[in-house]
Amino acid sequence: MTRTFLPVLLDEATQPFRAAGRFAYHYARGKLGGDPIFRELLRRGLLPTQGSMLDLGCGQGSLFAWLLAARRLYEQGHYPADWAPPPQPQRLRGVELMKKDVDRAAQAFGVEHPVVRVEQGDMNQTDFGHPDAITILDALHYFDHAQQAQVLRRIHDALPPGGLFLTRVGDASAGLPFHISNWVDHVATFGRGHRLPRLYCRSLAEWTALLTQTGFEVNHSPMSEGRPFANVMLVCRVPV
Repeated sequence: MTRTFLPVLLDEATQPFRAAGRFAYHYARGKLGGDPIFRELLRRGLLPTQGSMLDLGCGQGSLFAWLLAARRLYEQGHYPADWAPPPQPQRLRGVELMKKDVDRAAQAFGVEHPVVRVEQGDMNQTDFGHPDAITILDALHYFDHAQQAQVLRRIHDALPPGGLFLTRVGDASAGLPFHISNWVDHVATFGRGHRLPRLYCRSLAEWTALLTQTGFEVNHSPMSEGRPFANVMLVCRVPV
């Protein structure tokens, strides 16, 4: 069923972005359809089944559309039996620095969506509140090492015991795949209409050590799925 389910899920998740224009729609299709982390978040049941979630550096909110679409299909009985049930969040809050992406999210979800809220802000300054889970997908390396450490401490303090922090990073010790990953990052950033940033990267060992020192229990797994990248998913929990 998985092979036939994924195209249906992709269609359902990207439909809202038609209202935000051709770029938003095709970007969402490329991102959600081509990036394995979105599928794995659902298949492995990594996110809390209920509660609130904060996505920092959320872009146009593609992850939120993916989660909501998965829940709808699950409730309709169209969901792989060997996957964990998808989350049913009460609140999905996104913080994004780039106004263009925030505007696209507003067009896709509307300004009064009952669950989704995407706001413009800098994760280095935004009040995180107290969500049950926080995600940062491919954005930590845009901040210098001191800012990274500060953001991670604030994330740890915002989460409850057992709370989840999930992120994806590039492994700077991976050689050529790491450099390819950075090149693709620059291309994607430029394609979204943003300036090319300086990147502040770390090796997987350095990321793990920093997160452990911050107080998280950390597990990691490769998240490139056969492509010549150095992407690693870090699943971090606040000890109970």
